[in-house]
Amino acid sequence: MIYESTRQSNHKIQASEAIVKGIAEDGGLYCSLDYNKVKLNWEIIKTGNYKDIAYEVMKHYISDFTEKELKECISNAYDQNFLGDSPVEIKKVGEKFFLELYHGQTAAFKDMALSILPQFMVTSLKKQNIKEKPVILTATSGDTGSAALYGFKNVKDVEIAVFYPDGGVSEIQKQQMVGVKESNTYVCGINGNFDDAQTKVKQLFEDEKFKSWLKLNNRFLSSANSINIGRLIPQMVYYIYTYAQLVQRKHIKWGDEINFSVPTGNFGNILAAYYAKLAGLPIKKLICASNDNNVLYDFFKTGKYNRNRSFIKTLSPSMDILISSNLERLLYSISDGNRDLVAGYMRDLKEKGAYELDENLFKKLDCFYAGYGDEELTKSEIYKVFETEKYLIDPHTAVASGVYENYKKETKDETPTIIVSTASPYKFTRGVYETICGESELSDFELITILEEHTGNKIPYGLKNISQSNPHHQDICEIKDMSENIKKFVEKNMKKSDQNV
Repeated sequence: MIYESTRQSNHKIQASEAIVKGIAEDGGLYCSLDYNKVKLNWEIIKTGNYKDIAYEVMKHYISDFTEKELKECISNAYDQNFLGDSPVEIKKVGEKFFLELYHGQTAAFKDMALSILPQFMVTSLKKQNIKEKPVILTATSGDTGSAALYGFKNVKDVEIAVFYPDGGVSEIQKQQMVGVKESNTYVCGINGNFDDAQTKVKQLFEDEKFKSWLKLNNRFLSSANSINIGRLIPQMVYYIYTYAQLVQRKHIKWGDEINFSVPTGNFGNILAAYYAKLAGLPIKKLICASNDNNVLYDFFKTGKYNRNRSFIKTLSPSMDILISSNLERLLYSISDGNRDLVAGYMRDLKEKGAYELDENLFKKLDCFYAGYGDEELTKSEIYKVFETEKYLIDPHTAVASGVYENYKKETKDETPTIIVSTASPYKFTRGVYETICGESELSDFELITILEEHTGNKIPYGLKNISQSNPHHQDICEIKDMSENIKKFVEKNMKKSDQNV
């Protein structure tokens, strides 16, 4: 599998180099036109466990890894960071299926990929014979930050810097990040929203002066966001695994079509499902569920992407995004790798805040259905699902569930549909508690225990002692100062290293 930038670079590389770099020199994202040429061994998938399927899928996309290297990455990721035989659970609740992706260390779906990305990174550094230290630079809307920090903390010769929107994540999400104390980690809030942080991160990857400073200090930038191809490929696995499980449990027959309803912000999770479809998974519709920041809804309805609108803080902060980075990869795929066209769209987005597909490209989006749920729908879905089924869902899952209900009413489609449940409700305790029980003046951390007692739904192991962790990172900065804060972090670590020597 050969990767190239979605924009104008002709530089073709293998997976290990794409993983190390994270983002292309021209600001594009690494992608391949060969996704629909992958021939999976469906006999292995029909009967395999999660790790078997992970290897069968990933070997086609991380193809410069040896069998031993890839299997060790998979084993280290999924044996150490998850409880039980499978890192995911599929629950039938009423007539719906919920794919629970939050049984990792940080209780969010990002653990599924960020448990294995550090393994990929270390292996890739060796394969590329790179002696410099990567600085993993990450912007987060809440969940990527903690999952990346937990994945990379204590990884030798790797440093990670995470920036989150101050006041734009839940208190529990924030505590998960600032409570990480390892010396190779740095966490900082920014005065702005996620889009501001993500835009600045991309700019720093293209900032020659900043990259030269890093090089002089034996470092280079890489990414743990879904702009890194090493994040996306592992996410394909749970869609394929889910299909095999539904067949084994006799909910569907092999070859039957299914739908996935995915709460969507940066477009990485639903893009992984699209890649699984390209590889042959019989997906009928990918239901793209947005919250009040419904830029993707408008895009799939009209073909026009327009971020020139108000940014709205919602109960589902991980979807509070107006610039969905991974959509660039979808544009690359449906345009058959027309990099000049994609680069033009991205230039228009940067300069004008909008772009519009031509009619022929727009028609290629017909496997997607878009809907959005406002705050009222989010709350009503949390309440309804708990009251009728005693099943607790978080606000992001509620958006996906509510949008699916609207889809079903509109289309009369009875295809079996899986709601992708991306986070534990306990990561968003206040919103969930107050929706079910009414307003409270107690802290989010106090409400965790009360919510468990009230609902009977267990607190995930990764959140049980969250209130007892002390904040080790307390920096808040302006967007323009992010690079200076990274420099201070690097310099501090260099001094520690010199002292240890």
